[in-house]
Amino acid sequence: MTDAELAAHLAETAGKILLDLRASGSLAGKALGDAGDATANQFLVHALQEHRPDDGLLSEECKDTDARLTKNRVWILDPVDGTREYGEGRSDWAVHIGLAIDGVARVGAVGLPGLGLVLRSDQPHPLPPAPKPLRMVVSRSRPAKEATAIAAQIGAELVPMGSAGAKAMAIIRGEADIYLHSGGQYEWDNCAPVAVAQAFGLHTSRLDGGPLVYNEKDVYLPDLLICRKEQAADLLARIAGLGGG
Repeated sequence: MTDAELAAHLAETAGKILLDLRASGSLAGKALGDAGDATANQFLVHALQEHRPDDGLLSEECKDTDARLTKNRVWILDPVDGTREYGEGRSDWAVHIGLAIDGVARVGAVGLPGLGLVLRSDQPHPLPPAPKPLRMVVSRSRPAKEATAIAAQIGAELVPMGSAGAKAMAIIRGEADIYLHSGGQYEWDNCAPVAVAQAFGLHTSRLDGGPLVYNEKDVYLPDLLICRKEQAADLLARIAGLGGG
């Protein structure tokens, strides 16, 4: 399998494992979320050790080491992005399988198991024209202050949603147009979504317009902008005007 085919296969298979676990009815809520994280992570780690033994690995659910820092190819995983949504029986959670090469998110697959979808960097398709008004995805519980401020400036509708992967993929799926995040993330939260978004021709960057760099010693990557390329310059200027860029 190519890297992209492997990423998609792993996202789909992990999604099936997670759905089966949830459907068993043996666990619920936080206990289900914790079990899902552990179970999917174990599968993904073993599968990557089998298929790409020479590559580095960073997963939210594994103890990090410096070993990956010597690698130019590093798989970056979030076995269940949106654990709370998964545990609550919702569909807005995701499985993230990303591959960073020389610090850049090059390959990715984002599984949306609750919707029966896997969006992947090797199968892009044209996006529909942007509607009016624009729609901005935000956190269900804690919308970023920059996002709400910019939405008010441009007259965008706010669309509350769960996981980072679900938010980013909502743009590709035609349910949203802007994902502006400033509340704190880590590399596993956005590597796979960024790889997929870039493949579909979307703009991806930090809120100051700088690049998103992966496989860093410090994996904290707190802010993110994903949008259509024609919107990027205006949005970045508005963010800078808030003092947020």
